[in-house]
Amino acid sequence: MIKKLDKLILKAFIGPFIATFFITVFVLVLQFFWLYIDDFVGKGLDLFTIGQAIIYVGATVVPLALPLAVLLSSIMTFGNLGETFELVAIKSAGIPLLRFMRPIMFVSLLLCGVAFMFNNYLLPVSNLKLNRLKYDIINKKPAFDLREGAFYTNIPGYAIKVGKKEADDSTLRDIIIFEKDYNLQDNIIIARKGIMKVSDDKRFLEFKLMDGWRNTERGSRMSTNTEYIRLGFKEFKKVFDLSSLQLTKTEDSLFRDNYQMLSVRQLDKAIDSLETIHDFFRKKMMTELSSSIPFLLHLDTGYRKPTTEVAVKSSKDIIADTMFPGVNERVISQLSVIKSTLEINKSEYENRSKSLRLHKMVWHEKFTMSLACFVLFLIGAPLGSIIRKGGIGTPLVFAVIFFVIFFLLNNFGKKFVKEAVLAPGWGMWLATYILLPIGVFLVYKAMHDSQLFNKEFYFRTFRKIRPWFERIKISRGAPEPQ
Repeated sequence: MIKKLDKLILKAFIGPFIATFFITVFVLVLQFFWLYIDDFVGKGLDLFTIGQAIIYVGATVVPLALPLAVLLSSIMTFGNLGETFELVAIKSAGIPLLRFMRPIMFVSLLLCGVAFMFNNYLLPVSNLKLNRLKYDIINKKPAFDLREGAFYTNIPGYAIKVGKKEADDSTLRDIIIFEKDYNLQDNIIIARKGIMKVSDDKRFLEFKLMDGWRNTERGSRMSTNTEYIRLGFKEFKKVFDLSSLQLTKTEDSLFRDNYQMLSVRQLDKAIDSLETIHDFFRKKMMTELSSSIPFLLHLDTGYRKPTTEVAVKSSKDIIADTMFPGVNERVISQLSVIKSTLEINKSEYENRSKSLRLHKMVWHEKFTMSLACFVLFLIGAPLGSIIRKGGIGTPLVFAVIFFVIFFLLNNFGKKFVKEAVLAPGWGMWLATYILLPIGVFLVYKAMHDSQLFNKEFYFRTFRKIRPWFERIKISRGAPEPQ
């Protein structure tokens, strides 16, 4: 009986989980392309490149899609069982809530392990490939698109304008081509008609021009003697190189050292290296300031900072009045050097400190996003058994509410870590610290058949306390005794 019960629970869970997971991935991928739509449109990308982008984006959103899928499918599973009174039958047979939650609990723990392996090994590679591809696409020039009455300037060294394009998009009228000559003047080609053709390999653009003039000027900027040539032609062929419009592939090594591209082991090494910044900058400051403040090298535990009055009095006693202007200028110069050195080192120290926080943030994130599958299961399973509503309506509402809470807390934690408001150990676990007690509370309420989301319970409660409110209202409105 117990094996059949486990099969029943798992069968009710697997279907909604797979469906919600792929729907979530699809929605998050659409969100990414909606964000970068301006960088992708008009670049003439082929289907293979677009397919690569979809695969890489889909892989990067898996850590966020898994917890949401577990949450929604858990609510739907136990909501369906509660709506069909199967939960009532299971409880009447003496089986406690935790027992029929056990198979999905094991699945959620398994998903935590899978999520960690994915976050640690596959996600860095996906981030690396996606950032490299995104960099290439953003920096790619727009595809060749010649419009009537407008200059096209994306081919280096040329500006092309056509008066009219025929319906076949190949025959052109009133063509003007400016060819930039950096030695002297720009060369100009004017043609009444032309036929445009792109080579099969998309590397060259061929213009077959007819009935036109080619205007050139020869000479040197160092001389006033130049030669102007105006050449008429019946037919002229002009070839443009389109290699600058092609998608260039950047090496992966450009992004390899980014903190998002590292595994836990690589992050450990980077963090160990970055944690030496305190000793590094202390020694660096001692070395750079020793020429301006020599006594720094001789400080010991017996050193005691003199008061301002004593320092001023002793300096007046030592330095003659005639030497004060020169001494002041030298002091101001030394202080300017010290200030500049401190500002440069401060900026470098802040950058390295932020890099250390970001590395620790990603290190913790690999564990928090994995454990989120179990935390959201502890919320979804008892929540479904309490609301006892199946389908996609009510479960989706509750799933969205709790997922938005999880998403906001997770983003707030990241923001606090980046701005050094919270330590990475607190900021990245903020969502877990808050949602885990809520999950335990919901499990407790579900085990005791709570009516937390039953409107009839609140209606009956209000009916019981309504006479009490009426008596208070009457007593406050009654006239005072004479």
